[in-house]
Amino acid sequence: MCVSTLAFTACNPDQDVNGTGTLSLRITDAPTDAGNIAGVYITVDHVEYRHNGKWHEFKSFQGPKTINLLELTEGKTELLGDFIVEAGEYSELRFVLDAASNGGKADRETDLKTYIAFIDGTTAPLYVPSGTQSGYKAKGSFAVPMNGTVFITADFDVRKSVVQSGESGKWILKPVIRLVVNDQAGSIEGTLQNIREGEQYVAYAYANETYTEEEAKLPEEGQIQFPGAVSSTRVHADGSFNLAFLAPGKYDIIISAQDAEGNFLNVVANLDDVEVSSLQNSEIVLTF
Repeated sequence: MCVSTLAFTACNPDQDVNGTGTLSLRITDAPTDAGNIAGVYITVDHVEYRHNGKWHEFKSFQGPKTINLLELTEGKTELLGDFIVEAGEYSELRFVLDAASNGGKADRETDLKTYIAFIDGTTAPLYVPSGTQSGYKAKGSFAVPMNGTVFITADFDVRKSVVQSGESGKWILKPVIRLVVNDQAGSIEGTLQNIREGEQYVAYAYANETYTEEEAKLPEEGQIQFPGAVSSTRVHADGSFNLAFLAPGKYDIIISAQDAEGNFLNVVANLDDVEVSSLQNSEIVLTF
């Protein structure tokens, strides 16, 4: 077993401000578009933050904590803790996970801590790439106000983070995480009309004018389809969907169709220039 670290990067790492404030940290997930996955479980051993060039552990974190990321989609979150820290700008957060190292052998104890579960009832360990103990970084910035609270959500994108190795067949965990300041984020609530029986759909949000037809091409081994999407979510049977924790700005929404087994069929709808504002929910309707 090895310990894997996930890190979040921000600006102004060495700025000091007198006094303390609270960092309220939650976790959420952008769901996978693979139809055969029932759960993605990670176990957080502890959480650390970087301040004045040194790593510090959040002593009040109640770990180890096992989380099924697929239960935290469409704006659902789980609180990791409210942590008292010095006020000011912060550079990094780091999650320390219990996970087996790729190239090593998972034992039964580790299998049960960080693993993937399938709809047929089987499970498989999630391995972290060898040499990644230095951490997985995501850019972002946040400030802890003196005598106040900043609310942060770590958006763990399972669709981009979990891939299967073609050679070994192992499932590899390569976390892709967005760090979101909650009071700066908005959401998109959509409806897809004229959905067809026997098909299922996935909605992808792209930063304005970044989507190209290349994104929809079938991926090479170990890669993913629609890799440039900021976020994604499944469309419900009634046509509704929700894309949460989006930074303010304009987005292009792409809808892809899959067959009943989850195989990609084609892009069926798109809507450009959807405006997202802080603390606002943008409502859209797409049809095909």
